[in-house]
Amino acid sequence: MSTNPTPEEMTLEELRTEIEDIDHEIVELIARRTYVADTIAEVKEEHDLPTTDESQEDKVMARAGENADTFGVDSNLVKAVFRLLIELNKVEQRQNR
Repeated sequence: MSTNPTPEEMTLEELRTEIEDIDHEIVELIARRTYVADTIAEVKEEHDLPTTDESQEDKVMARAGENADTFGVDSNLVKAVFRLLIELNKVEQRQNR
């Protein structure tokens, strides 16, 4: 029975391959999130709702901070990434209106 090596037992090349896999997953999740955000933008347009919903953005940011804490990641860093994602979605929504 073989077990997966711990990070300490992995070679540099194996660790880099792991990073590549994670990076691929991150981009895939960003694409998925963007697709859903685009769909939200379509719903907003159909119902003549504003592009910006500050209360929803506040919820997203709070959730990002909570998730960062759960996973032991710097909350400010995670919130900065989410702020960027939100701003990019808003720019795209404005351009498509």
